[in-house]
Amino acid sequence: MQNTRLRELAENWLPEATISMIGEAYNGGKLSAQEVVLMYLYRISKLDKELHSIIEINPDALQIAEALDAERRTTGPRGPLHGIPLLLKDNIDTGDKMHTSAGSKALAFHYAREDSFAVRQLREAGAVFIGKTNMTEWANFMSESMKNGYSSRGGQTKNPYGPGVFDTGGSSSGSGAAIAANLSAAAVGTETSGSILSPASSNSIVGIKPTVGLISRSGIIPISFSQDTAGPMARTVTDAAILLSVLSRHDQRDPVTLANPEPHRQYEYSLNRHGLTGMKIGIPRKQYFDVLDEPEAALAEAAIAILKEQGAIVVDSITIPFAEEHEDYQTLLYEFKPALNAYFHAAGHNVPVTSLQQVIAYNLAHPEDMLKYGQGILLESEELSGTLKEEEYFAAREKDLYLSREAGLLALFKDHQLDALLLPKERGCEIPAKAGYPSITVPAGYTPEGKPFGITFSGLSFQESKLISMAFSYEQATLLRRQPNL
Repeated sequence: MQNTRLRELAENWLPEATISMIGEAYNGGKLSAQEVVLMYLYRISKLDKELHSIIEINPDALQIAEALDAERRTTGPRGPLHGIPLLLKDNIDTGDKMHTSAGSKALAFHYAREDSFAVRQLREAGAVFIGKTNMTEWANFMSESMKNGYSSRGGQTKNPYGPGVFDTGGSSSGSGAAIAANLSAAAVGTETSGSILSPASSNSIVGIKPTVGLISRSGIIPISFSQDTAGPMARTVTDAAILLSVLSRHDQRDPVTLANPEPHRQYEYSLNRHGLTGMKIGIPRKQYFDVLDEPEAALAEAAIAILKEQGAIVVDSITIPFAEEHEDYQTLLYEFKPALNAYFHAAGHNVPVTSLQQVIAYNLAHPEDMLKYGQGILLESEELSGTLKEEEYFAAREKDLYLSREAGLLALFKDHQLDALLLPKERGCEIPAKAGYPSITVPAGYTPEGKPFGITFSGLSFQESKLISMAFSYEQATLLRRQPNL
């Protein structure tokens, strides 16, 4: 980098710069958005050749930043995201010069016709999208043997805390690795069951998997009508809350968003250093904590001790009803085919394949590129009718709802008067996922070998504010996150 001032800032200030810090630099005239984008692109060019966390760069990013700088000078900032560089998972539509491929070479030349609803909210807030992140291909719904972070289009994403050693988590793997490596201020990932929480824990960042319906899914390559959601991924709870405030909106094209009782809620107001005081938190020890290895178990016990020190009421050794019943993904198998085919139909002639059947055919025609881990899940879903009329589908969906909600989390929270559950890493994520309930993962330390470990707070429907308050309180009491050594 020829500009020595920017190079110095890129190496020593930018890595831990928060959204607020960047905004203060803009407001004070110390930096422009174009300069910050330049610094992030510099870091990407240096670091991502090993990590493979970013699948492509937005060729218009610098020009967009320059235009936002001009707007700031003339009319002032739009809000806290004005000029802030963000990354997007590669299954989120952008109506620009970037592709949307879900990590698959079958969609390597797909340009979306328009922004997804979520992207539109962020763009209107002044965000600068600097690139798309790699992901586990088809959001890890292609093969049971596929490695987290692998895609035919982007290759294998590596964990910045131990490239080639530690798992990246999936399927928002590139988003997790990129934010951990400080390649952008924050990112947006997606989750069906664990795909934000897992890479957040694995890469020592914060990930919010919101209530299904808090954020629109319009314009996002899907798996499931029932469980899909987008969500923020950031290095701090504050930055994740800022993104969530912008993303939470009603969208007529995604009816589930109309159930959101407060679509314009400002989640930054939930950032309370005393947010754990008086909170009643359940610990399903036998089901999820007792199976941890010794180093991770020690970190989990330390986290529980912090909760108590911060005034939380810990209800130890509770049992989540029917937890073992939630390990299947039958509902997703039935929903994937019609959900994906509906996405292709909406994409029109811009998409090179137009059905799940054509995706499978493309993979079979290019086995060396596409079938490194097989496509068993795609084949299994294609064999189903895609009409959602099957008795087996209704039985699976009704069971998921009843056992995760009425007979599961709702009963558990009522019986113990809980405010949240605490879970290690992303373990147990499938239960709130099937219920459509929110969770937030926050860094909780590192094993002696340097492997990141996170804890997850899970709550009931639209209780994001309460979870953010607890997570922020824990984060500020510990400040355990540290930079990877790159």
